[in-house]
Amino acid sequence: MKNASNITNLNIRIDSTLKQESDVLFKSLGLNMSTAINMFLTKCVNTSSIPFEVSIPKSSKSLKKALKESDYIAKHPEKYKGYHTIDELFEALDNED
Repeated sequence: MKNASNITNLNIRIDSTLKQESDVLFKSLGLNMSTAINMFLTKCVNTSSIPFEVSIPKSSKSLKKALKESDYIAKHPEKYKGYHTIDELFEALDNED
């Protein structure tokens, strides 16, 4: 644990939009700006590089399309055949010709 005598301030200048967007991102990751910057600097020193990415996975186009399709199916079940057992499904697949 760091004591108060080991703490120093760091003043940086960044674009205001970048700061706002960063604040939103870090909050969604459960971090504040100070903690995120400390994590970044510690990792940089430990690896002698700019070594990592902290991100929120973004949905791919195909996932978004599949989710939209599943929402539609859930709202319109009458348009789709349902099965109560796996045997019913396989029987229907066997008779599809």
